[in-house]
Amino acid sequence: MTTDAPEGPTLTIDELAARAGMTVRTVRFYGTKGLLPPPVIGPRRVGHYGREHLARLALIEELQQQGMTLAAIERYLQQLPPDLGAHDLAIHRAVVASWAPEAVATVTRAELERRAGQALGDDDVERLAAMGVVEAGGREGDGSGDYRVDLGLLRLGVGLLDVPLSQEAILAARKVLIEHSRAAAHELSQLFRGEVSQRAAQDVKSLSASMQPVVVQALLTTFQRSLREELTQWLGDMPGEGGSGER
Repeated sequence: MTTDAPEGPTLTIDELAARAGMTVRTVRFYGTKGLLPPPVIGPRRVGHYGREHLARLALIEELQQQGMTLAAIERYLQQLPPDLGAHDLAIHRAVVASWAPEAVATVTRAELERRAGQALGDDDVERLAAMGVVEAGGREGDGSGDYRVDLGLLRLGVGLLDVPLSQEAILAARKVLIEHSRAAAHELSQLFRGEVSQRAAQDVKSLSASMQPVVVQALLTTFQRSLREELTQWLGDMPGEGGSGER
């Protein structure tokens, strides 16, 4: 029995493993453990995978980086709705990534591409640098160069490479998100500060660690709903889309 057709172009298991930065053996292992849905079986009994499989592998990788065992990851995935698409899985991964402290690593170009899960052209690296995901830090002598990369933002940045928006639009959107996120963080911190002003410092740190994933999940959920409402209204106002556009 197979799953419904995956979203977007299909991938062979070799292509899926390369995009995920894993070995084929690891992908097969996750499949046998039930962590990865089965592929769609095509002609010649070849399995094909989609964007949701790639997103699930990224989520599994993030959970492992948080120190979760395979058994714990299995329990976590079992709690998710079975029909989640790549977009929703990416949101879950973003929430999980928020639990971890900031992680910046210095890597070679080859390691950068391995972590990105795909080959990166010079234009791709320039766009990632403009987003603040990577920063070039050339080594003297061999000309190959190293890169400082924000590991928490890398997958997001790579995903944005395929978005049909200009670099200027993406950077403007980044500026909007950063400004509003900082404003929300400041107001929330002021609110919580009044609640914990009498607590011991250790209690405050513990509360902060506990609240962070909850707050991030709440922000993601409310933003996702608000964005969906805005897009629905926008599409409804467009001519030919059932809205009140010009006749």
